[in-house]
Amino acid sequence: MVRKLISTATISAIAPIGFAVDFESDIQPIFEEHCASCHGDRKQKGDVRVDRRADLLRGGESGIPSLVPGDPAESYLLEMLRDSDPEFRMPFEEDPLPEEQIALIEEWIAEGADWPGQMDAIADEGVETDHWSFQPVERPDVPDSDGAEPVDAFLLQALEEAGIRPNGAGDARSLIRRASITLTGLPPTPEEVVAFQSEYTANPDQAYEALVDELMASPHFGERWAQHWLDVIRWAETNGSEANLYRKNAWVYRDYVVRAFNEDVPYDQFIREQIAGDSYDAGEATGFLVAGPHVPAATVGREPSAIRQARADRMDEVMQTVGAAMMAITLNCARCHNHKFDPVSIKDYYSMTGVFQDIEFGGRRPELPESHPKQKAARPLWTEISKHRAALRMSGNWEEDWGAYRELHFNPVVAKSLRATFLSKRVRLDELEVFGTEERQKNLALAKHGTEVKGPVHMRADIRQAEGYVNDGEYGTMVWGAAMKEGSDEQPWIEIHFPELKEINRMRLSSNREYYYDVDYLTTMPSMGFSDYKIEIENADGEWVEVASLPKIRKANEADADRAATLTSLSKAIETLEQEGPKSAFVGRFVDPAVTRVLARGSPENPRDEVDPAGPVVLGGKLGLSSDTPGPERRKVFADWIADEGNPLTSRVMVNRIWHHIFGMGIVPTTSDFGDAGARPSHPELLDWLAAEFVEPTVSDASPWSMKSMIRMLVMSDAFRRSSAPNKDAIAKDATSTLLWRFPPRRVEAEVIRDSILFASGKLDKSIGGKSFRIHNIKKTYAQWQVVNNYGPETWRRMLYQERMRRVDDQMFTAFDFPDCGQVRAKRPVSTTPLQALNLLNSDFSREQAAHLAERAKREAGSVSVEDQVRRSFQLLLNRDPDSEELALSNEVANEAGLEVVCRSLINSNEFAFLP
Repeated sequence: MVRKLISTATISAIAPIGFAVDFESDIQPIFEEHCASCHGDRKQKGDVRVDRRADLLRGGESGIPSLVPGDPAESYLLEMLRDSDPEFRMPFEEDPLPEEQIALIEEWIAEGADWPGQMDAIADEGVETDHWSFQPVERPDVPDSDGAEPVDAFLLQALEEAGIRPNGAGDARSLIRRASITLTGLPPTPEEVVAFQSEYTANPDQAYEALVDELMASPHFGERWAQHWLDVIRWAETNGSEANLYRKNAWVYRDYVVRAFNEDVPYDQFIREQIAGDSYDAGEATGFLVAGPHVPAATVGREPSAIRQARADRMDEVMQTVGAAMMAITLNCARCHNHKFDPVSIKDYYSMTGVFQDIEFGGRRPELPESHPKQKAARPLWTEISKHRAALRMSGNWEEDWGAYRELHFNPVVAKSLRATFLSKRVRLDELEVFGTEERQKNLALAKHGTEVKGPVHMRADIRQAEGYVNDGEYGTMVWGAAMKEGSDEQPWIEIHFPELKEINRMRLSSNREYYYDVDYLTTMPSMGFSDYKIEIENADGEWVEVASLPKIRKANEADADRAATLTSLSKAIETLEQEGPKSAFVGRFVDPAVTRVLARGSPENPRDEVDPAGPVVLGGKLGLSSDTPGPERRKVFADWIADEGNPLTSRVMVNRIWHHIFGMGIVPTTSDFGDAGARPSHPELLDWLAAEFVEPTVSDASPWSMKSMIRMLVMSDAFRRSSAPNKDAIAKDATSTLLWRFPPRRVEAEVIRDSILFASGKLDKSIGGKSFRIHNIKKTYAQWQVVNNYGPETWRRMLYQERMRRVDDQMFTAFDFPDCGQVRAKRPVSTTPLQALNLLNSDFSREQAAHLAERAKREAGSVSVEDQVRRSFQLLLNRDPDSEELALSNEVANEAGLEVVCRSLINSNEFAFLP
């Protein structure tokens, strides 16, 4: 937790000293006696020097100026001298300076910090670095290598220099299995293997090229490559933290990523849509910005400092996502001080948070182009809804049920206040919104418009509640609970007081807009849903007048058949719209951007200088933005800067990430850290050639920034097609196969193992997109998500579509390094543990699917021969026939224990779980 610092307000004004402070006689001796040994010309702890004015003006690793002439309150030096915490106070591990000496320094600063001989010195804010990743991408010449394609030419040059002879091409069965899993995440069928082997024998290059093109055209390609991207950005369907609440319709963003890879959306466009999709009719894509974990604002209470801290933490999550995914910089390391390794300052960090100050974690209906299928489906439904509403206006008040909220329509009325009185003794509200006849989408009840709210609150639980929750505009907040005291005859009520008279005609009550499950926040409060209620308004004369009552509306509906029919049609149209139209999804929501300031040591309680929205200075991140620039424009300009072909990181980072997922290791092994603490590229010239080729293709007719074309180029290389067989001499020189003298064999991910089991058993549901399937129980607020051992057909979709819950062990595939989504996982760890073998052999899932697989093998073997059934089991799981020894042993096991046991053993084999 970031430590709350001493406020600049506590730097108390002191009595005037009564004389002008002289630097040489009054200040310099203090610096020399107490500071210079650690912060002088020989040693600069914390990158702080007290013997040069320019260095004090610049400040040290904190990124905060130690000296601000004329402004003691902003001079970090004084905070260090007066800090009450010995861990931070200067001089370190010594007695504090006498207050008289500190007062001299304070007065000296207030007088302008005169420093004879150094008054012309200025703080150097320039940033220079020779680090490789911050240098411009320059396309190197391709080495001469007997007609090899560029990728292989660079690799062969390195192999020749190392004295390593590369392997030849792998066999047809290995190649089709390798390509199929790499490109789609699914193995080939036995029939596809046999057909490819025949075609490969006749014409290897032609057969392999046709195979790659077919796989890349598969809709499963997008599923496979979307998973890699979702790992990097930590996408999940719960918030994390203690409550770990559900994110409603977060899957909408996941489906966007699948479509983007399938449609080969250019990477520069992919960047722009995810950062500023609301400006490009790609609103689903902004789920990228809120993919990381966060603590919902309301769970921290109403304490202003806690709210500020939570907001700063949410901004840091955005920084981690953008920095890791698109820049491969650990930006969050500059949150509290200048980056320890990279030329990224604390000012850079907060300038970049300024770009995203308008984003909040939450949901909205995403902006979509008119050509989008959901927009086409919604258009006639909105027309129908408008027609029904027009008819209902002629017959009185009515209420619409939109699931997450209810909306009451009534005749326009001028009001000073509005009161909702509920007919149940206990009520739960997330938000109460009021709308008028003008600016129909403007919520007049928002607190920021000067509206006040009051109502009875009876505490019967251990969380904080406040009336202010119901008009704070926050989505997904802890609900406000009104419960009357025992024996009270009064009904719960809530009042909204407008700052001036307002003409209103619509009210919306929400109980739980963000969370999909029946979340039991308060055991003493009712579950989700709404009580009957009546609405009164206070008119200009101060009189309270009833304008609508739900019981009366219900009676009117029952008495008028035409009205009832219209309402039924309206409800059906709304229900259809909610199913087929754009959904309110967890893709972020937008607020007015706040002024951005540098926070000393990362503390919101110690704000410093205001900064303009910008990127890191070392990358030329001056964007020409200001605190007055609207939020969408900030993000749009920033996205253009990231996606610019001149940005030295963008193309390098993405081609390296693609390389990693194809070969199992990146040219830069630290795929999300291209900084000084990260690894150096194994083939720097190849990396730059790929980065340049990605942006401006020269060896094919590919489009600029085409991810599919880059993937295809690498999969078509000789390096990808090489045999994975070991070679003793090569291993002695390159044990990790970094130089790619062979294709590096590796264990496949948890998703591939699970999907391949279902694929082999014949039970895999290949449907693409839509709501995730559930393997967890209904969530209670502070309880954990519990895995339900239900492996029925509704869970037999690809694992990409399984609900991803943070901080939850699925009791099966977490053992295979399935990520928790709390940390960036651009590169998954690969562990080997006994639990992996136990899970594959004995879990309910494995046993169930092994039984289905055995049934399929028996059915497709074409005979009752156990030997034929064993052979078919090998074909379905390993894409090959068993050898004579395997056949004999498996036949013996099948006869004694059943074919299911053979299938379980094959599922548990290394061959099944490894990419050949």
